[in-house]
Amino acid sequence: MKTTLSGRRALAVAASVGAIALVLAGCARGETPPADGGETSGAVEPSPGITDTTLTLGISTPLTGGTAGPGNCTVDGAAAYFGTKNAEGGITFGDGKTREIEILKYDDEYNPEKSAANFQQMVADGVFAAGLGLGTPTNRSWREAAIDEGVPQVLVMTGDPIFSEREPGVMTLGLVPVYMQEGAAFGEALVADGQPHQVAVLYQNDDYGQGYVQGFKDSIADASQITIVKELSYEPSAQSLEGQMTELAATGADVLFHAVSVTPLAIADLQKAAALGWTPIWFLPSNTASPGGILTPAGVTADTYPGVYAAGFAEAAAAPPFAESPEGQAYFEAIAEYGSAGQDGKSFPHCVWSWIGAQILEQAFMKMTEPTRESFYEALTSITDFDAQFSFGPIDTTIDGSPAVQTVVLQKFNGAGYANVDVVG
Repeated sequence: MKTTLSGRRALAVAASVGAIALVLAGCARGETPPADGGETSGAVEPSPGITDTTLTLGISTPLTGGTAGPGNCTVDGAAAYFGTKNAEGGITFGDGKTREIEILKYDDEYNPEKSAANFQQMVADGVFAAGLGLGTPTNRSWREAAIDEGVPQVLVMTGDPIFSEREPGVMTLGLVPVYMQEGAAFGEALVADGQPHQVAVLYQNDDYGQGYVQGFKDSIADASQITIVKELSYEPSAQSLEGQMTELAATGADVLFHAVSVTPLAIADLQKAAALGWTPIWFLPSNTASPGGILTPAGVTADTYPGVYAAGFAEAAAAPPFAESPEGQAYFEAIAEYGSAGQDGKSFPHCVWSWIGAQILEQAFMKMTEPTRESFYEALTSITDFDAQFSFGPIDTTIDGSPAVQTVVLQKFNGAGYANVDVVG
């Protein structure tokens, strides 16, 4: 089932310290650029972080801790894409100058306090713009500071709609579909099944989890055959959800709506349900549904549960057709060349999402006519009908309240990867 978001919606929430410089110059990693941005010619006063030859992008994301797998991917996809572009000579901007893209990455450990501190370090380091990092509470933690400093916070990997709401003087934009849209995609497919279902709900007690649940509930509101028998929540700092899983299993629900964002918790919950002999249909959010990063470590096969479903918006790097395509082969070669040590580019989807984000940034760079943050943001939010590699639908950044990626497809795990479906069952 494919849905495309349009219109304005509201929600909220967000992941910060230890700056690690990664400069993608030519074919190799080089030096960190000077904080003052260097000299840039032209009549317009350039913003910090841009010169005639370089632009510096900051990424705050979890590089260590429980969400380090997807967190490193948020850097590595962009590092691979821009590393390749730099090796080819750089990107020709709308002002006619050719620049290489330099990335500074900062570890926030999925901790909002560290994210906030990371942003202050980014300001001190003179980044031009910041984004692509993972997490709702973490990205939320420095949103107001970014607005105050006039630093674009763009293409962040959170489904929080607040990042895509357009306001004067606010330069923010989300990358991935909003949480409500993913939750609704599953709910609509469950309704289309036409069968009675009892649903247990487990969600993170913040705007992340609440957004997924809201979308799901809205989509089943008129379906009398679907009943939510129990809802339980957990705090983002929780180390185990065994108690909640045991309580939900006791309901005998045949569907589990699992809005959990933390990788180790998702793996443990899949294992716990199997150990309890509870075999419901599962819904997993896109960021905790990876076959290689979540399902395989949890011991899940195509036969473990009646179905494991997730909302997707990009091709899966682990799928054979991806690896066999020329575009997929170029992607893996770039990941191997410019990604972090041990990065395979397919265990977590965030590497592909970051690659898509880098393509969108490139489009903005090619459209911006002045070396300023304002010109960049104007260019970024004027992209329409852009067919990014690996995205399920065209990119449109012009819609108030909508992120750059808006097309969502419901998918079912088949033992190796995911296949698109219209109905649960």
